[in-house]
Amino acid sequence: MSRGGRGGGLLVAGTTSDAGKSVVTAGICRWLVRRGVKVAPFKGQNMSLNSFVTREGAEIGRAQAMQAQAARVEPTALMNPVLLKPGGDRSSQVVLMGRPVGELSAKGFFGTAGTDGADGTGRTNGAGGTGADGDAPSGRALRGGRQEALLGPVLECLEELRATHDAVICEGAGSPAEINLRRTDIVNMGIARAARLPVMVVGDIDRGGVFASFFGTTALLSPEDQALVAGYLVNKFRGDVSLLEPGLEMLRGLTGRATLGVLPWRHGLGIDEEDGLRVSRGGAAVRGGAPAAPPYGEEVLRVAVCAVPLMSNFTDVDALAAEPGVVVRFVDRPEELVDADLVVVPGTRGTVRALAWLRERGLADALARRAAEGRPVLGICGGYQILGEHIDDEVESRAGAVAGLGLLPVRVRFEPAKTLARPSGIALGEAVEGYEIHHGVADVRGGDAFVRDAQGRALDGCRMGPVQGTHWHGALESDAFRRRFLTEVARAAGRRFVPAPGTSFGALREEQLDLLGDLIEEHADTDALLRLIEEGAPAGLPFIPPGAP
Repeated sequence: MSRGGRGGGLLVAGTTSDAGKSVVTAGICRWLVRRGVKVAPFKGQNMSLNSFVTREGAEIGRAQAMQAQAARVEPTALMNPVLLKPGGDRSSQVVLMGRPVGELSAKGFFGTAGTDGADGTGRTNGAGGTGADGDAPSGRALRGGRQEALLGPVLECLEELRATHDAVICEGAGSPAEINLRRTDIVNMGIARAARLPVMVVGDIDRGGVFASFFGTTALLSPEDQALVAGYLVNKFRGDVSLLEPGLEMLRGLTGRATLGVLPWRHGLGIDEEDGLRVSRGGAAVRGGAPAAPPYGEEVLRVAVCAVPLMSNFTDVDALAAEPGVVVRFVDRPEELVDADLVVVPGTRGTVRALAWLRERGLADALARRAAEGRPVLGICGGYQILGEHIDDEVESRAGAVAGLGLLPVRVRFEPAKTLARPSGIALGEAVEGYEIHHGVADVRGGDAFVRDAQGRALDGCRMGPVQGTHWHGALESDAFRRRFLTEVARAAGRRFVPAPGTSFGALREEQLDLLGDLIEEHADTDALLRLIEEGAPAGLPFIPPGAP
């Protein structure tokens, strides 16, 4: 699958944000690698607070790390050269090639007022603050003040991947029909045009209006862009596909483009998407995926996660939710902590803002009561910083000295340089691995370390009675440590809960990725997909008026 040493490619676009681009891209990667194709994922520009640290210490979107796992390749900065991390109301931290280079407003980055956001979601909020000094080449490109200045570096990353892989499956952002952003686009049709990538548009039929979305998305593109839109993919269909087929034929008659597959709805696929929280009927936010399995012991264990503003890496609790009998809910009211056996204060891109939110909502007092009663609390990254005594922040919020919740003997100072690392150590007597993404530096003045090295030296975090915190994301994915941790929580909570001995989070993740590959293999026109990846968009695709204004 190579054209003169250059691998094939495909851009997976969407009619909207959250149409399923991330999981479809992962599914195609898993399907291809099972066929013996050397494939890599790519997203030129991502806006997400869920990020990951690669082996070389680069920060990329967590969705691209998941897609790399689907492709069975090591994730690298090449796969997500531009990452925007919202931090307030109108600006984001810009991460280029895995390193932060500064903060920019939405208007400054996109070059126009009233944008919909980098991925069409309107999520261009981000706090002011400082990043790195911007003296790297990517930082100099950023000083141009405009997104389009990054098209060249983004294309270079894509071409490097195509030179070393048989195929590169690119994920778009939001919708390619955001006409207010087309001039500066480096992730949808901008990159498709520059790299001559065929485009498949994914639509979420569960939202309704999928035919109008497919037609309208195509009709709002310029003739040159439309020439690359080669087909559609229906996602999350429930019911009898034969009832949908007449509409698909009519869509083909209207657009001259085929629907390349109808993927059925599947539970349990909430894996590392950029926005994976859903609101349940009871009002609490929950992670996507199947309900908790029955407990291995006599009782369930209830975990409440404080849904703080600018929550980052909420995927940290996915490993808890994967345990049989562990029920995880995201909450925002103090009464929802009362029956929780464990409360998690998760990471956030706005530590001081999240701290104020906890106090305003009465959650800070509820956490203090839990600690006084000897009931477990876990803080992760920004949540760990919040549990400390004092925060000195002239970087993220520029709020200066702020009193923390005082539940751990820790003082935090924010530094301009961001810590990006992939550490490992020992916690509760078990091996544990994680990754660090933070500006805050912790000065621990008491208690016990959360994690130590093999020689017993403190590495990170603090434990003080029932309250503990760590900067390490992903630590709960270490199976033996997670089981030991949950055993401690159950004992403190007085629950007859026993962790299932055979639960492997890594194996469960592989099962999910294989299921995504199965969906593509069984419900998509794989012959047509292969032709697109190998040969590009077919010639002579009709123009659908009116086109771009």
